[in-house]
Amino acid sequence: MEVPGHFLSGSTANIPGIIAGEMEKSRKSARDMLAAFDVAANKAGIPHENILEKCPTFAVPDLLVDYARLRDLTIVPVPESYDQWYAEAVIFGSGRPTLVLPEGPRARPFELGTVAIAWDFSRAAARAISDAMPMLEKASKVRIVTVTNEKKLDSKHSAAALAKNLARHGIDVVLDKVDANDQPIGEVLEAYTASHRVDVLVMGAYGHSRWREFILGGATQEPAVEAAAPDPVFALTASRHCRRAAASRRRMRSKRAKARA
Repeated sequence: MEVPGHFLSGSTANIPGIIAGEMEKSRKSARDMLAAFDVAANKAGIPHENILEKCPTFAVPDLLVDYARLRDLTIVPVPESYDQWYAEAVIFGSGRPTLVLPEGPRARPFELGTVAIAWDFSRAAARAISDAMPMLEKASKVRIVTVTNEKKLDSKHSAAALAKNLARHGIDVVLDKVDANDQPIGEVLEAYTASHRVDVLVMGAYGHSRWREFILGGATQEPAVEAAAPDPVFALTASRHCRRAAASRRRMRSKRAKARA
């Protein structure tokens, strides 16, 4: 069709046809991914279901949160900048634990060998430990790492008290303290997981900017660290005030998207 007063004026641009074609590509891609998931799940003998749902882009985060709230665990890939809002929506809005998985190939096969707990005496960290308890009970080794001189730790109780509580569940732990030494928390924990060959890092997701720093930035971009790191899985649970803030941000984004439409 011809678009008067537009930079495409005088040319023939089949905009509806282009949109329809892109939508069909998207549907085919979704169907192909579901088919691949079916094959993998059936091969592993895992009961599963497929859900294919259409919604506008701005509504995707809320849709994911709705589904996540009805599941025991949500698994998301380490997000690129374009879809980090989706992962953040699930982590901070679902009220359920989330596993963040590296997308690239691992240097070694995954095993539930060493699980580390990033412990800062916060509500979010305590909740993450509770959510990860089945994993902690099955791990070969559990470490508790406390990063010092990074922020004030408002507690009279030490990590040893946490270790005592975990021992009641039959979990023996190794206690570690790491001095931040003026480094960002992301770099500190990244180096720790690399040096101790950590398979899963359990931590509380207690702030959007700090979560982005750890998952998206910091040492994850350094080739030397990336090569040495065992690509840990991150088990995250958000604190209550972060979930409320995330819900508010999603509503604002939705209103802006609707206004632009």
